[in-house]
Amino acid sequence: MSQDFRLTVYQPYDGAEIEALDCAQWPEVDAMLDRATSAFADQTARLPAYRRIEILHRLADLLRAQREPFASLIAREGGKPLGDARIEADRAVNGVELAAEQIGHLHGREIPMDLSAAGGARLAFTRMEPIGPVVAVSAFNHPLNLIVHQVVPAVATGCPVIVKPANTTPLTCIKFVALLHEAGLPQDMCQVSVCDIPTAERLVTDGRVAFFTFIGSAKVGWYLRSKLAPGTRSALEHGGAAPVIICDDADLELAVPSLVKGGYYHAGQVCVSVQRIFVDQRIKPAFMDAFANQVGELITGDPTKPETDVGPLITPGEVDRVEAWVDEAVSGGAQVLAGGKKIDDRLFAPTILVDPPASADVSTLEIFGPVTCIYGFDDVADALARANGLPVAFQSAVYTKDIDRALDLSNRLDASAVMINDHTAFRVDWMPFAGRRTSGYGIGGIPHTMEDLMQEKMTVIHLPSA
Repeated sequence: MSQDFRLTVYQPYDGAEIEALDCAQWPEVDAMLDRATSAFADQTARLPAYRRIEILHRLADLLRAQREPFASLIAREGGKPLGDARIEADRAVNGVELAAEQIGHLHGREIPMDLSAAGGARLAFTRMEPIGPVVAVSAFNHPLNLIVHQVVPAVATGCPVIVKPANTTPLTCIKFVALLHEAGLPQDMCQVSVCDIPTAERLVTDGRVAFFTFIGSAKVGWYLRSKLAPGTRSALEHGGAAPVIICDDADLELAVPSLVKGGYYHAGQVCVSVQRIFVDQRIKPAFMDAFANQVGELITGDPTKPETDVGPLITPGEVDRVEAWVDEAVSGGAQVLAGGKKIDDRLFAPTILVDPPASADVSTLEIFGPVTCIYGFDDVADALARANGLPVAFQSAVYTKDIDRALDLSNRLDASAVMINDHTAFRVDWMPFAGRRTSGYGIGGIPHTMEDLMQEKMTVIHLPSA
């Protein structure tokens, strides 16, 4: 195969080569779609629910036994610190078990027919059927758990799936799919396509695709959705610029460590990472001191070392971008409370900016780096207006001891989820997870994705006259 059709995977921390892979060309991907379509069309070969449950339980056992190898690979190819990579591996096991349990809840319902004379003498009920072949395009930042969230619901519902992992982190996906086949899933029910962007676009927009699931940038996601074949359903998960409102009565001993974790976990490369922190002016100095002290204690470096808190950004280009955004904010008058500079071509220092301009990139766009911004407010209505003032809307947070105030702010924040006294990046895998407006389309979370991949079919029986 030509060198042009090879993909080399590098470690984000030091640029060392991990592995080179062959990239699939269109004829190979076309054949994958044919196999997926045929697997779905052959109703006699579809796996019954109990077999899918057995396969997923076997997969969970295999994943549990491979926890350390997966965590190590996540740290090496994705740059996530080893402690957090272990948590991701544990979450993957829980996600698979959750999907297996959820299969029993996917069932139809009886439709009452005698509500009018026209429906009389009829019996009606519905059944749930899989939607058809799924194409999943994934992101780099959670190379195992995102694959679980996109692939396992397809397996659980009986949909063939072709997964296109991020080209920076394909190895974790390939290893996971191999375990899925080892657990007993037929090869054609889950296939991996490591390919270039034009081939991926051709895959996504093919008319044989019943459902398209995407995790990544809004620009790419909305573009691909606009190109889908008629009839293809979709779900998109993008990012935001998560706002936090800290009221004057907030418990700073609770808030500060929570926000440090939420802002600098995986070097801020999380779609709901803490980004914009609006603090009541009366406690702003105390918050700034405590927050800066704890951010300053974060250990930045090699993600394979257990003591590391903050690893590298995924590519040197991302380091340069974050540096440019920070420099723009500082030129506009922002105060640097911590960090502010890159450590080297792959690491950016955990950074705090105070009162950057409202028009700066760090105030209006998703940073996706280890940077948080602090803004003071005198009137909470002003903080709400700024928190709600962007075209993105995902998860948000409020810190206060007053339950009435917490519920009022929760009602007034334009967000799909509001965390009270917890950071914006909190998530468990059974909760709905969705961006509003340009931040996404549809509802994620394993049970919700499974529902997306099922179609309700009704049967109506005209009963003989009595």
